[in-house]
Amino acid sequence: MDKARRVILFPLPFQGHINPMIQLANILHSKGFTISIIHTRYNSPDPSNYPHFKFHLLPDQVSEDEASKHDILRVLHLLNTHCIPLLRECLGKLLSAHHDICCMITDAMIYSSQAVAEDVGIPRIVLRTSSVCSFLAFAALPLLQQNGFYSHLNLPLDSRSWEDPVLELPPLKVKDVLGIHIKNLNDTLNIINDMIQGTKKASGLIFNTFQDLEEPNLSNLQEHFRLPTFLIGPFHKFFSAASSSLLTQDRSSISWLDTQKTNSVLYVSFGSLAAMDGKTLIEVAWGLANSMQPFLWVVRPGLVQGSEWLESLPNEFLEITSERGYIVKWAPQQEVLSHPAVGGFWTHSGWNSVLESICEGVPMICSSFFGDQMVNSRYINDVWKLGIKLECGFEREEIESAIRKIMNLKEGQEIREKLSCLKEKIDGFSSTPLNALSDFICSTR
Repeated sequence: MDKARRVILFPLPFQGHINPMIQLANILHSKGFTISIIHTRYNSPDPSNYPHFKFHLLPDQVSEDEASKHDILRVLHLLNTHCIPLLRECLGKLLSAHHDICCMITDAMIYSSQAVAEDVGIPRIVLRTSSVCSFLAFAALPLLQQNGFYSHLNLPLDSRSWEDPVLELPPLKVKDVLGIHIKNLNDTLNIINDMIQGTKKASGLIFNTFQDLEEPNLSNLQEHFRLPTFLIGPFHKFFSAASSSLLTQDRSSISWLDTQKTNSVLYVSFGSLAAMDGKTLIEVAWGLANSMQPFLWVVRPGLVQGSEWLESLPNEFLEITSERGYIVKWAPQQEVLSHPAVGGFWTHSGWNSVLESICEGVPMICSSFFGDQMVNSRYINDVWKLGIKLECGFEREEIESAIRKIMNLKEGQEIREKLSCLKEKIDGFSSTPLNALSDFICSTR
């Protein structure tokens, strides 16, 4: 590169979106780009961890109350309405101060930034932090709505129709698609539609995924999104996400794993946003206890509604599992999954977690809460066959059975063999897609 070029990045302020955006920033910096990051006060990254980046704060209007409730739809609404004038002002100042800005990369969910980019005259490239398969499922939701699909919402929860296939979106089932929405269905569908339309107007599209995993979906992607697309993941193979963690990582989890036998421990973590009630937590606990398997369990403060931390767990469970279970508030996940003691991962099926598990060859048990997690877990179980999806939600008998299969039986071994083959392809990673992205960014202005 003849001279440094500046790229502006604007992440969505949730952990699962901040991590890949910061990783992408590091990747681009390693290719010689100068990096400026626009960020909100809500879930702000720590600039001291990245002295090689320039940070620019938007005085967003997300209140502490909204932040504490993890009201995702509300945060998305504020980002795409109230924060847009602030973004326009910030970009104007940056363009006046720097003449080497070539583009802005924003999270796909900050769809209103497309109009701002057009107004100030810089190209916008979209980073979609999910899988290609879930992105395509999202893109199909407005059509499903037109076809009357959401009449299924009136079905009783025990209806067999919840298990029916969605013919327009194989291999998804009705319950998978209905689980995508967060709270308000219409608001969710409107935001998804705006995200899809904003992406179609962008100059380019980046995914944190890799071709060997999602090959069958790529022709469909190119048919519906006719813009330059770059699959340059897994990002964490370039740079760890540890420095962008919003929660303090308990490194005693690694010390505890050091005392365990190879492939003996089930790692359990449901991510940074999932929430469950006390009854569900107890089903999880007894499923773990009854499996007789050693486990490392992340119980994040806020995971259980109305609970500070572990007070919802029965004393009997804590006594029974004290010799083979270890509970922490947050863990250094990449290190955990790469530890030789870990033989399985019970996950919420968030995309970053899925990629990290695949890269370390760790079979998955999949529970999903909302959004792309529903699609990811279905593909893991039905298409990629890299894990087992808990079809009944959180029932201790199914949990116990899945743990035994993954950790001790033939099913788990077959998954390990499949993951081993996939891991070899990842380890032989080609730099071609990244070089293509670098060249594309340089050509945008």
